[in-house]
Amino acid sequence: MIDELTGFRELENFADGFEHLFWIIDYPLEEKSIYSSAFCKACGYSQEEISSQNGRYLSVIYEEDRENYQKLLHDLEINPLINYTELSYRIKSADGKIIWLKELIKADRNENSNINRLIKLSVCIDDLKKSHIELENSIKKLQDLNHAKDRFISIVSHDLRSPFATLLGFTEILLQEKDLPEDERSEYLTYINEAAKTQLNLINQLIDWSRLQTGRIKPEFTRLSLKMLIQNIVNTWLHEATRKRIDIKTDIPADISISADERLITQALANFLSNAVRFSDEGKNIFISAGKFKKGIIEIVFKDEGAGIAEENHSKLFDINEKFCLPSTKGEKGSGLGLTISKEIIDKHCGEIWLYSKLNEGSEFHVTLLEATNTIMIVEDDPGVRALYKHKISELIPNIEIIQAENGYHAISLIIDDLPSMIITDHDMPLMNGIQLVEAIRKKDISYSVPIVVISAKLNDDIINKYLQIGVNNVISKPVDLDDLVKIIKKTLS
Repeated sequence: MIDELTGFRELENFADGFEHLFWIIDYPLEEKSIYSSAFCKACGYSQEEISSQNGRYLSVIYEEDRENYQKLLHDLEINPLINYTELSYRIKSADGKIIWLKELIKADRNENSNINRLIKLSVCIDDLKKSHIELENSIKKLQDLNHAKDRFISIVSHDLRSPFATLLGFTEILLQEKDLPEDERSEYLTYINEAAKTQLNLINQLIDWSRLQTGRIKPEFTRLSLKMLIQNIVNTWLHEATRKRIDIKTDIPADISISADERLITQALANFLSNAVRFSDEGKNIFISAGKFKKGIIEIVFKDEGAGIAEENHSKLFDINEKFCLPSTKGEKGSGLGLTISKEIIDKHCGEIWLYSKLNEGSEFHVTLLEATNTIMIVEDDPGVRALYKHKISELIPNIEIIQAENGYHAISLIIDDLPSMIITDHDMPLMNGIQLVEAIRKKDISYSVPIVVISAKLNDDIINKYLQIGVNNVISKPVDLDDLVKIIKKTLS
């Protein structure tokens, strides 16, 4: 069939030598087309299969681009002054793959200006198109960020100015009116103090948000007891809740641990509780519960009986550009940035946030975080003893990961990024003894969240007391009863 294409042998030899260069010769008057082998290979159809389909080549063109392609060919056909054109479009291969082409079309006409044949030379521009789309997306993202910046500056500048009206107004009164009654003076000073606290809180929240946005705050993940974490947060807000006769009820299983940055995640979760307290009327209840959402994921739920949030305002809660605020029940002040920062922190922890809330029906905020797996580190210089401990623990405690270290230095190198659930260590080891190891661990684990068991054949009262002073949970003499050791582990991790 190529013999019909006198003068195109060189085209075939040239074009078919390139994987992404294709040619097609159309004969409109004869209603036939010839396709290069490279094109047939790219689209996954043989020449006969393309020719037999309704619409021939048009059937291969991606549906959304087909109309433009037909219009271009029509314009070429009816306008004898046009003999050359080009366009970009997509074809859909037999296996469903979308391929972007840049095509050049040359029309050869007869003496009546009718088209004898169309010579089409195409090149695959997938990589170029992908780069172009990425560039467009980047430009759009930068434009959105610039708009968000302008909106954010507008909102923040208003909020930064507002408290100064109170500060300046009352300070002028205090400066000018020397004979104010003491109760009025005290009242004005209270207003000034509250306005200053509101301003400082807003500035601190803005700094935290900025640091999270720019990556200057990076989470340091450790294993945390969720029950203890939530209890500490509740204790912080217990006085305010008691003042409003609000009962905070928690249901957090003791065996749930999360992998998180303690400072950041405390800040994030505290925002949910503080909002629940601020927006709940006196005598209401707040419920905090947690459970396994799915494998490796923990779900925490903060539920209140407060004012609730209208559905149309849900999306505004986590948007820095909206800075959405509702009036609290007792006039408690907030920056309006708490939930925005909480979302940033939860995102940094690979978690998610969603809510269920209706006006006057309370709110329910759901947070997911990564679960911390139970790992036990065995630090023992005798490989036989290490193997014995590992075998017994693995046999009697399911779903446990054992980490082994041959000495204290090895142990510290293994826990640079993440602390284990529990550490079992020998006392008398070369290079670094058990006391030195525990002291090094506690510098990283300042909250003493990791239980440590020391096992040694060389114990006396001074050594035992020293271990207890630096936060060791159990000190056991060798030879150890392995069943008793397993009981201690189970009790500690439960």
